Amino acid sequence: MELSVIAVGGVVSVVAVALFSQRLGVASPLLLVLAGAAIGTLPRVSATDVQPEWILGGVLPPLLYSAAINMPTTDFRRNLKPITGLAVLLVVVSTGIAGVLFHALMPQIGWPAAFALAAVLSPTDAVAATAVGRRLGLPSRLLAILEGEGLVNDATALVLLRSAVAAMGAGVTAGGVIGDFVVAVVGAVAIGVLVGFLNVRIRRHISDSVMNTAISFVVPFIAYIPAEDFGFSGILAVVVCGLVTSDLAARFLRAEDRITEETNWLTLAFLMEGFIFLLMGISLEDVLTYAGDKGFSIEQAFLYGAIAAVLLIVVRVIFVVPLVAMIKRDDQRAADAKPRLDDFKQKLEHDELPDNMLRHGAERVEHRIAAVSADIEFRIRESLGWRAGAVLAWSGMRGAVTVAAAQTLPVDTPYRAELVLIAYVGAAIMLLLQGSTLPWVIGKLKVEGDDPEQIREQYGDMIREISDAGTKELERLVSERDLSPGMVERVRRDSFIRDEGEKPPEGDLDRDRKQYIELRLAVLQAERERMLHHRRLGTYSAEVIDKTQRILDLEEARLQQVSDESR
Repeated sequence: MELSVIAVGGVVSVVAVALFSQRLGVASPLLLVLAGAAIGTLPRVSATDVQPEWILGGVLPPLLYSAAINMPTTDFRRNLKPITGLAVLLVVVSTGIAGVLFHALMPQIGWPAAFALAAVLSPTDAVAATAVGRRLGLPSRLLAILEGEGLVNDATALVLLRSAVAAMGAGVTAGGVIGDFVVAVVGAVAIGVLVGFLNVRIRRHISDSVMNTAISFVVPFIAYIPAEDFGFSGILAVVVCGLVTSDLAARFLRAEDRITEETNWLTLAFLMEGFIFLLMGISLEDVLTYAGDKGFSIEQAFLYGAIAAVLLIVVRVIFVVPLVAMIKRDDQRAADAKPRLDDFKQKLEHDELPDNMLRHGAERVEHRIAAVSADIEFRIRESLGWRAGAVLAWSGMRGAVTVAAAQTLPVDTPYRAELVLIAYVGAAIMLLLQGSTLPWVIGKLKVEGDDPEQIREQYGDMIREISDAGTKELERLVSERDLSPGMVERVRRDSFIRDEGEKPPEGDLDRDRKQYIELRLAVLQAERERMLHHRRLGTYSAEVIDKTQRILDLEEARLQQVSDESR
């Protein structure tokens, strides 16, 4: 009974705080931490019984999987270099510098514990940053980089934490740490790709949307558990699995399954995100209770946590400077390459390319040129400047995962309670300081978001392209079958692409309902193939692709439902 009350109270608290944060215009994670701290002072309320493994192995996998399946794979690929820099290199650098700091402040804890605490504090949590960024209209490329960093950096930090903990009990060399890291990454990627591929291939044969979604709820754990058992990074395996699923689902899963899955996963992710931030606040009382009696005071722990927070903020700011310079350099190189590529495309159109360049087939060369051209247009269109770089530098909040990871330190770790308190203080300061001031930073720097006029133009171009593909398919079917003019005209009229809120014309279906639905689905399939073609190339922005795919999914799901009802 008590567990039921806690569960109901937790859901109500998360929803209430989220609604209140919308009215205030504040990111909900900030208010959830404060609300959790207030709830933690109530009698009989404690986070002691919540094992950190429940967060790292029970909450984090589905949370990251949900983010990964909603992450456009083209955006992830195009921003792979800055994402890798922030999620891997910055985490390693932050761990090294913070580890030296902790050992200088507390030499009695030893080097392994110092680096373990540093690894705990190194990964960022992009939930608060992206929540603020979306509300204030940050560029989609900047949001994609932040989301990609949040997906991968937990895996990097946890691998480093595992190596540091192992060093507490036995000697570990730098070469051994690097070798373990490489093995953990390669193994995790292999398992993630395999599980993601099997996930889509198996679920495509399940026609019941409820069962299909139910299976998707266990997919993150199917990737996580074997990866951890083999000594790989379970978190990275989950992320890779989600990205593979995202890439394949648009082609192989039914529209109704995609719609149902998206809604359910967004709901589950919302509750889990709220839960871990609420738990972060509740755990403050317990952290303070157990700290302060093992060699240095609570005041010292607060001071060390504050110093670590300032240091990690400074390290991120310094790191982002060359990172943004690299992004600008790559964007400029793309702009410089555009005239040469345009010349290359003209030669291809006029069959002026050497035969040795076409030995793999003109179609493949044309596809490759189109993909490169789309990447270049993306870099020119969505180039990031120094103002966006400043926002990126100030978006390094830490979250509840830091506190949960700190709780996994072995019980015999010297000054364990104080180290957990330092991690808590550092994470809380960065979350509350950067999270509360990020809107001011964005407003002060006047960072411009995506051009709405450009988005509308892209969407119009996309609609014309897929409508042409649908029309050609209908003409092909008309030439092959004996169809009544009324039927063809009805299909042609109903195949006109509408916006999401627009309803199709009223009226009963034609007499031959089965034939009508068959023709409409064939036209939709042709339109979807054209959309998927541009999705693979990255011709249009992720926002345009997602909107188009959703419109096609809604129409296909409606037709499928009508088809099922008529049987």
